[in-house]
Amino acid sequence: MEKVGIGIIGCGNISGAYLTAMKSFPILDIKGVADLNRELAEAKAAEFGLKAVDVAALFADPTIEIIVNLTIPKAHVAVGLQALEAGKHTYSEKPLGINFADGKRLADTAAAKGLRIGAAPDTFLGGGHQTARTVIDEGAIGIPVGGTATFMCPGHERWHPNPAFYYEVGGGPMLDMGPYYITDLVNLLGPVSQVAGFAVTPRKERIITSEPRNGERIPVHVPTHVAGVMAFANGAVVQIGMSFDVAGHKHVPLEVYGTEGTLIVPDPNRFAGPVEYLKKGGQFEEREVTAPYADGNYRSLGVADLAHAIRSNRPHRANGSLALHVLEVMEAFQTASDTGRTVAITTKTERPAPLSESLVDGKIGR
Repeated sequence: MEKVGIGIIGCGNISGAYLTAMKSFPILDIKGVADLNRELAEAKAAEFGLKAVDVAALFADPTIEIIVNLTIPKAHVAVGLQALEAGKHTYSEKPLGINFADGKRLADTAAAKGLRIGAAPDTFLGGGHQTARTVIDEGAIGIPVGGTATFMCPGHERWHPNPAFYYEVGGGPMLDMGPYYITDLVNLLGPVSQVAGFAVTPRKERIITSEPRNGERIPVHVPTHVAGVMAFANGAVVQIGMSFDVAGHKHVPLEVYGTEGTLIVPDPNRFAGPVEYLKKGGQFEEREVTAPYADGNYRSLGVADLAHAIRSNRPHRANGSLALHVLEVMEAFQTASDTGRTVAITTKTERPAPLSESLVDGKIGR
């Protein structure tokens, strides 16, 4: 299958994971990396044996078909719009945008230009999550009833070298970690129809304990503890908790409940992990994971699927419709908290097609 030219904008903390994983997908041909900080781009290019170029040069390169946007969240839409104006498909790190209005503008522009957009997370395509989906699709849990989604930690200033953006507009635990959990739940259960919730900010500033900014105080401009409920179109009701204010807990990341059984889903921030199933009246047993991409960190799997979809003229899985729906759901928690009302979700999306085969050597899951 003919390779697809890739241009990468943004050479920060997450870019190394993408560039490492891209080696697993022969269809991806990286033409260059760019960053507003030229020294950062040069260093990343040298590390991976690539070419560092100016941002404008990536947009102008006729051999590039997909721009992979790894900038900070508040730049995702602006860079995505530039890519679309340059005639490129675009795939961004999560979230699609920092608010629904901007995300919709990106989606509408792509539709008007006949171009594709996609966004992380693509972890739901990992073997652990695809195995969990198979359990549900086979009817093993019966009628889906509910579930829990939990990410709670003390905050990213403990480990990230430059954590301030996590506490600026566009940050916070819901926009940072919520995409992993909500995207996986849509993959498992389908779209969300209503949201209720509360969002609070217990502390107005944080102290960085990571290097090189250890001891520096940073202001907090977003809610850092969000608790809520999602009602899905299929009738399931899932509780969610996302926090940068919790010292520790004993919840598993994802549980899905049905009338006939319970499913323990792997951490949605990872591609792999154990899948446990309890049949009503029985005990939890681990399900064998046979789906691909369960043996490593495949960040860029969504980009590879997009590239294959372009060549095969089929829908891609980590698509704009899914990302926009998840963005609307995440924003709805703040709206619900501000208004004290349940918020109806306006966007519709389809569950992405399951991924049961490797994308390597032109194979595509059906």
